[in-house]
Amino acid sequence: MRCQVCNHKDTKVVDSRISTDGASVRRRRECEKCSFRFSTLEEVELMDLTVVKRNGQRENYSREKLSKGLLKALEKRSYTEASFHKLVHKVERDIQKKRRGELTALELGEIVMKHLRTFDKVAYIRFASVYRSFEDVNKFEEELNKLLKKKKTKRKKKK
Repeated sequence: MRCQVCNHKDTKVVDSRISTDGASVRRRRECEKCSFRFSTLEEVELMDLTVVKRNGQRENYSREKLSKGLLKALEKRSYTEASFHKLVHKVERDIQKKRRGELTALELGEIVMKHLRTFDKVAYIRFASVYRSFEDVNKFEEELNKLLKKKKTKRKKKK
């Protein structure tokens, strides 16, 4: 890792800390030439994953594309940057658990919806309406009823 101040190529790791969710490592580094200290963040990157779209077209997995889709669903909703990153990590962890080099867009969408359902119900409905191509109000209502049914079931279990 190059120093951000003097561009020297050698830096040493002074301290490493794993994030609370275990998905990243924050390292404190020091330049061996000028002694400037800085932090880096290491995250697992999904490599060699192909997403098979509905039309059969294949494209490489993109964290940016996933984030854009989630941000669109979460538009004008309240959330923190930390909770958003945790959501992305949860989705990617589930993708990694599949242990495959190829994933269909349908499987990816289901994973995203599973996590959005608990993260933000409104964002979940927004995402589901686009992902499942709701054609009319009835489909929208069916999805809302599923959400409400699950909510009622959880309340009964708590009592």
